[in-house]
Amino acid sequence: MNTRQFNLKSIRPEVSSTTINDTMSSDERFQNLVLRPVIKFQNDLLIEVFRNYINKHKSVFYDLSLEKRIDYIENAIQKDMKLRNSMKGMIIGQFTVEEYLIYIENSSALNKRMMHIVKERLLSNIQLFEKPELLTAV
Repeated sequence: MNTRQFNLKSIRPEVSSTTINDTMSSDERFQNLVLRPVIKFQNDLLIEVFRNYINKHKSVFYDLSLEKRIDYIENAIQKDMKLRNSMKGMIIGQFTVEEYLIYIENSSALNKRMMHIVKERLLSNIQLFEKPELLTAV
């Protein structure tokens, strides 16, 4: 195993909630073995990227209700191609060459899975997207 491949795999966190079995599809297997650990590893960076996204878009996010904030996150992930591509790059950049070769076989379906997991991570961390002055005042 080359050094890059070994190093990438060794720094990934374990995702204890995922299961692997013989009946799952190759996409689901890739999702559980590669996407989930990589996205978990990149979580802090993805959160910071989304904070920057909020600020670059005139901080309108901060004036929204919780329900509207959820919609805002979902719309940003689905419709803003620049944001999507940036986040995808942060995740794909953590793939080994072997994983990348698997990924390009069915990138469209895997991208959907990837962005769904990213969206769920951002939503589960929605409390971190408060106005910066409110976070430091507590």
